[in-house]
Amino acid sequence: MPFSASTPYKKRVFQGTVALLAMLALGGCSTTSKDRMTTGSIPKLDRPVEQMDANELRAAIDRVGRAYEKNPRDPVNGVNYANLLRMNGRDAQALAVMQQVAIANPSDRNVLAAYGKAQAAAGQLQQALDTIGRAQTPDRPDWRLISAEGAILDQMGKPSDARQRYRDALDIQPNEPSILSNLGMSYLLTGDLRTAETYLRSAAGQPSADSRVRQNLALAVGLQGRFPEAEQIARRELSPQQADANVAYLRGMLSQQNSWQKLAAKDTTSSAAASTN
Repeated sequence: MPFSASTPYKKRVFQGTVALLAMLALGGCSTTSKDRMTTGSIPKLDRPVEQMDANELRAAIDRVGRAYEKNPRDPVNGVNYANLLRMNGRDAQALAVMQQVAIANPSDRNVLAAYGKAQAAAGQLQQALDTIGRAQTPDRPDWRLISAEGAILDQMGKPSDARQRYRDALDIQPNEPSILSNLGMSYLLTGDLRTAETYLRSAAGQPSADSRVRQNLALAVGLQGRFPEAEQIARRELSPQQADANVAYLRGMLSQQNSWQKLAAKDTTSSAAASTN
């Protein structure tokens, strides 16, 4: 179902959430030796891109960028470099990198997945769906790609389709926190904060949940007016610098809380009226 006339506000909420807290399906998981064999010429990332602070991110971009320039056809360097660029807000450059890597590696599943994510980050949503679809194999469906499709569908204003994809992914990978988090964020984007919190709490309660899941939970809790609890969640397991940045973001989001609540109430009223017609 398309977004209502209140879409611009929802879009701002979505874009801001992605920018700092990162919907996990669109966050770029670094491609390291755990994913494939690598050579000594390929810089390894010490930890996931999404967990780096600003200084670490800049240093990694410089280091991996130099390796990419030496061999722009290498899929591992290309994917890592594009992910780093996206986390630094350089979406157009990340897309250009992935275009070149995809041309050089047209059948590489990891490359196609990363290319689709770069397209989505750059706003090329239908192209992103097509690319990720090419990366998928019917006999061995990848739950990460299915969840990524859901996140793209949410950006396209198709929450029902998005949630079905998340549930399809959960059928393959039950209780996966990143999928549950994406499902919760899907409900948050349409103003159903209680349902969003339910899924996000389930996600945060999984043993493999990382700090990004808890940041999404903090947002859902804060949007319901429980800021002290939200701040407590936002500060867990983060450095003081990262925690302060996330709390500042939450405060900025919650300064518009009344507008969010009015939006949710308006959508609820509109849906009720539509169901009686």
